[in-house]
Amino acid sequence: MKAVSPGTREWLAVMRLPGMGAARLAELIAMEPAWPDGWLARLPREAASALRLWLDHPARSPLDALVDADLAWLNADAARHLLFPGHPAWPVLLGQIADPPPVLWALGDLDALLPPGLAIVGSRRPTREGLTNAAAFARELAARDWCVNSGLALGIDGAAQHAALEAGGRSVAVLGCGVDVIYPPRHAGLYHQLLDRGGLVLSEHPPGTRARPGFFPRRNRIVTGLSLGVLVVEAAEKSGSLVSARLATEQGREVFALPGSIHNPQARGCLQLIRQGAVLVRRLDDILEELTHWAAPSFTSLSATAQSSAAPGPVDAGGDPLLRWLSDSPSPLDALVALTGLAVPDCQRRLLELELEGQVAQAPGGWVRLPGNVQA
Repeated sequence: MKAVSPGTREWLAVMRLPGMGAARLAELIAMEPAWPDGWLARLPREAASALRLWLDHPARSPLDALVDADLAWLNADAARHLLFPGHPAWPVLLGQIADPPPVLWALGDLDALLPPGLAIVGSRRPTREGLTNAAAFARELAARDWCVNSGLALGIDGAAQHAALEAGGRSVAVLGCGVDVIYPPRHAGLYHQLLDRGGLVLSEHPPGTRARPGFFPRRNRIVTGLSLGVLVVEAAEKSGSLVSARLATEQGREVFALPGSIHNPQARGCLQLIRQGAVLVRRLDDILEELTHWAAPSFTSLSATAQSSAAPGPVDAGGDPLLRWLSDSPSPLDALVALTGLAVPDCQRRLLELELEGQVAQAPGGWVRLPGNVQA
């Protein structure tokens, strides 16, 4: 039987508590309650009673059968995972957004989360030029070891993900349904290609969950939250791609847009974004120049290891969270602040402590980890 990560059983129980939706759980997680007393004290009465029964008398709890079923699904395939705050592969960038998912169900290769990611989104009814542009940017991102994030949607999204995989790159698809549900059905081939070629499928919904219209706008916040920036290739004036761009702005991500003809309805959304301050893009270097401080190799060589005391179960701390993000290539202070979630003064103070201990040093362009202090 496949070994699940420490804390998985506890998170599965929390996710199945009555009356606790994703938004309410996210609010509770943000409080970082201790497990289990802090959770019991803050949960609504019905949920707290259900959790207490499961903790004290699991065999009598309705939760136990649900948790066992979820564990059986996870254990059936080594490519199935449950990610949660404190899990070694939990995406650090999601800690920066206002409403992160409580957990992420994952299917595929978790190494797809290691490279820096760019979201590519656009119209479901693109022009031929739009499809060509999306594929060209995705191929070049793959060549430069970036991951293409999107939602497996028809049109621009799917074209970009297909091109990245064909070029030998990575792609992460976030679904508005369970990770084992292929949606849209027309992308069954792309879904299987993604899993066969080292990609990853993510969802905040349990396996078997069918797609619903209300799930897709919330899915978009995860696509943008996982990414350092969002490229809008084509979009009408009122489209889901503009929602993604707004979410990216609210999350502090860079928004990029390809210009197009004023006579093309599918270009009007991009032109609107550019008027509102999005970066006008002609080539990939226009994007990478804006994201220079994110280009440190630490993204491709280290997994996300942020830990959280909110995690309902034991998780190995895995070393200093700041030291783990440093390598022999300089990392700027603002990048380290974003990666670790530390406040600027706290990050500076910790860097000074590590410098006095002889573990790090300042260099042109940022901070480096000194030889002999590598953390696995």
